[in-house]
Amino acid sequence: MIIGYFKDFGVLRETRKEYWGIQLINFLDCTAYFALLTIASVFLSDDLGLSDRAAGYSITAFTSAVSILLFFSGMATDWLGIRRSLDFSLGGQLVLRLAMVWVGLTPSLPHRGLLASVIFFLMAPFIAGLQTVFQSATNRYTTRKSRGAGFNLWYLFMNIGAAAAGFSIDIVRKLMRVGDVQIFTLCVAMSVLCIIAAKLLIKSEEQLVDPGEPPEERAKDAKVVRKNPLREWRDMARQPQLWRLLVLVSLIVGVRAVYVYVYLLMPKYWIRTIGPDAAFGTLNAINPIGIVIGITLFIPFANRFPVFKMLVYGAMISSVSLLPLALPWTVYGLSIGNAHYLMALLCMVVLTVGEVAWSPKLYEYAAVIAPKGQEGAYLGLALFPWFLAKTLVSAISGHLLERWCPETVVINGSPVPLQQAMIAHQLDYWHRPEAMWLILGGYALASCLIAASLGKWLTQGAVENRPAA
Repeated sequence: MIIGYFKDFGVLRETRKEYWGIQLINFLDCTAYFALLTIASVFLSDDLGLSDRAAGYSITAFTSAVSILLFFSGMATDWLGIRRSLDFSLGGQLVLRLAMVWVGLTPSLPHRGLLASVIFFLMAPFIAGLQTVFQSATNRYTTRKSRGAGFNLWYLFMNIGAAAAGFSIDIVRKLMRVGDVQIFTLCVAMSVLCIIAAKLLIKSEEQLVDPGEPPEERAKDAKVVRKNPLREWRDMARQPQLWRLLVLVSLIVGVRAVYVYVYLLMPKYWIRTIGPDAAFGTLNAINPIGIVIGITLFIPFANRFPVFKMLVYGAMISSVSLLPLALPWTVYGLSIGNAHYLMALLCMVVLTVGEVAWSPKLYEYAAVIAPKGQEGAYLGLALFPWFLAKTLVSAISGHLLERWCPETVVINGSPVPLQQAMIAHQLDYWHRPEAMWLILGGYALASCLIAASLGKWLTQGAVENRPAA
């Protein structure tokens, strides 16, 4: 079965250089994006002086803008075309990443935290636009036969980039011992490489069709319809499959939030429980490395099961990944630092098993149900739970950290580092980080159970409850 899976990737031989160009840009940009996202809260607090709560609000403004713009970026991609949308998004990101480096390297600037927050906010339209370009292009440069393999490979490149981002953070912070701002310098370099790759490799926007299909089917597949965004939104609002997709992705927000905790809560959580030299970049890289392995080994077996069951039960597995973090660290019989490294490893492994089962199929599902010419809009909505989860988690991240995982706690009227208080058993369970993970994990699992209970309605008129092709 595994051999057959690798043979299935042979259908990608028919793709043009544009497909591989998009995947190269996908890898480079994901390396920059996930590095930026992982370091954001630490950079705003440790380098620019914002509190946990203020840093959370700053990231909330950024992620909220991305979430809202995803409603429109897919339509803009359908209207403007892949090449112009790509140039707009990559160029805007390059300018703003350069601006962030300038803020980080100029300590004499007043209100640097505010300036950095504004720059993050201005990145939103370019990030939203680029995400829908990636998915529209993957759909455009594959045929019906190669689409499943194309989306799997897109997801593979994205996770390789995410793993590279994690390692790059630890290289900058732990090996090179330079400031966090140099991570944004890395992002600038990635932007330049993306622009070069786009100019050299993305020449055509024509839909790729399978030459073996009947002439009438080839003509239907090859036709690319561009609609005015406002007219497209009006037409979509009348489509019942759109509303089922919206309900499904809204329920998935609960489990998508688990992945956001990895980037917005866990870096500070690990620094405060393990120590200032915690290798949080490498810990973050465990998940995408597992995804790369899982996509190549697990998908052949997962494809034997119905699509909706893969989505729901895989999401449930991801939701219970927070359980190892919810157990008291003393259960593991190790020092507090080693216990939290083991807890992180267990969490990431369970999270990854669930993600391999459900996440790639969500995007393929959206592409398949989308009417011709509206793929970008539907794929943008499939990305919505990821960015909405980031918005919600960003808004409460500072409050969560201050409540359950602050830098210091007050014991007998004196401030004590959190790690020291935990070692001395001076905090009860409901005032330690473990309680935070228990509450957040319960919310994630509850949303999956609701989705499972609505399964018959959610699959009606969209995707048959059949094994994935």
